[in-house]
Amino acid sequence: MAQKREEQSLLGRSTEPSIISSRNNSTEPVKLTPSWEARNDLPEDELNFRSLTMDRVKMEMQPPSDRFKIIFFILLFHGIGTLTPWNMFITAKEYFVDYKLSPNYTGTNNTEYAANFMPYLTFASQIPNVLFNWMNIFVNLGGDLTKRVVWSLIIEIILFLITVILAMVDSSQWPGTFFWVTMASVVALNMFGGIFQNTVYGMAAKLPSKYTGAVVLGSNISGTFATSISIMSGFIWSSVRKAAIYYFITAMFVILICFDTFFAMPLNRFYRFHEMQSEKMQEKSRRSNITGSGKPPYWTIFKQCFPQLFNVFMIFFVTLSVFPTVHSDIKPMNDDLFGIISNKYFTTITCFLTFNVFAMLGSLLTSWVQWPSPKFLVWPVLLRIVFIPLFLICNYHPLGVSRVLPVYIKDDYVYWSIAILMSFSSGYLSSLAMMYAPISQSNPVYQVKAGMMAAAMLISGIFGGIMFSFLPPIIVQYNFESLFS
Repeated sequence: MAQKREEQSLLGRSTEPSIISSRNNSTEPVKLTPSWEARNDLPEDELNFRSLTMDRVKMEMQPPSDRFKIIFFILLFHGIGTLTPWNMFITAKEYFVDYKLSPNYTGTNNTEYAANFMPYLTFASQIPNVLFNWMNIFVNLGGDLTKRVVWSLIIEIILFLITVILAMVDSSQWPGTFFWVTMASVVALNMFGGIFQNTVYGMAAKLPSKYTGAVVLGSNISGTFATSISIMSGFIWSSVRKAAIYYFITAMFVILICFDTFFAMPLNRFYRFHEMQSEKMQEKSRRSNITGSGKPPYWTIFKQCFPQLFNVFMIFFVTLSVFPTVHSDIKPMNDDLFGIISNKYFTTITCFLTFNVFAMLGSLLTSWVQWPSPKFLVWPVLLRIVFIPLFLICNYHPLGVSRVLPVYIKDDYVYWSIAILMSFSSGYLSSLAMMYAPISQSNPVYQVKAGMMAAAMLISGIFGGIMFSFLPPIIVQYNFESLFS
């Protein structure tokens, strides 16, 4: 009878583990210490193996490597994609200014649109880029990571398609409409390009620092790529219109490849491992109440990263103060450079191609050499300020300005050497600063935000340099020698 009563008790409705007390024949269940299998409040990395797969176990025991540098090259290509809109439009200056908006094409003597194209392009590109880079740090514009990247790239493809259509049609009767539609396209391209760029740097910050260097390297390759495509298009097609069509179609293919490779990254074990490590750190931070209200301590992150953020800003400020505005208006002193480069290609070779190639080589060098250390990087960064006056005393002649300041550097080879040094230092030092910024965080959880801040500071430096570039035409109109006479 006692045995039957015990069986009924054990087979009762309660599904919780229980023990029958034999001392007072009570059937009240005695709760055991809660078992970890039945609990839902435990974090995934502690005693909760329901979501733990054998693949994750293997990755924890044997961290995977980046086989064939697949993730490195994907991020490098994304770096190319981040600056493709900007580089494609500034390199196509001849198409816009000398063809679509020229008096020969429009049949009018109105040169207002052609003369103001580059200044307007600069504002239309950089102001939305700066705003949306910084906004993307504090607000997840467009939703989660996947939505932000996907929608940004889709809209960029559509806008490049509109640019191709504008190249196909005859716009000679409506140059004003063409001008403003182009500017609206540039604004939208850089709004979504800013979101994409900022997000890519945040993704790279989860990985070892050389992967941030890969994005910077890709950004520098982007300029070389755009210049090379521009030169090739001009050689293959004699028609400026046809060359522009295939030039902008190439930009669309670049964005499409970025779109495809973005979805390939989560399939890679190396990327998944580092993403998993980042998620674990964030979970530990949440449990330890490090984040307080759940929001990252932005001011703390900014203060810890400030030395490298300053370096990033100054490098791009100096570079954009002279390139491309001042750099592209330096005229040759001799008929032919090296006897093979005619005046027709002087600016293309010594300005655009030189800058992009040597900036790319400088970025590439950081894969093997990281010197100076984060503490001393500021000194070569500050020394680069000397490039601003050096370019101004070359044979710089801005359009529509009567130069009064004497030309002190009259040798094309000396000027070209200065251009090479400026370009190489820009690529090398900017890669170092961008690599150092995320690892300057004392808490690895915030490396992603640090990477995004560095990207936003990069764009801020570009914008600051472009704003400063309006001063050189004013400076060269003044004869400073009169101050000492």
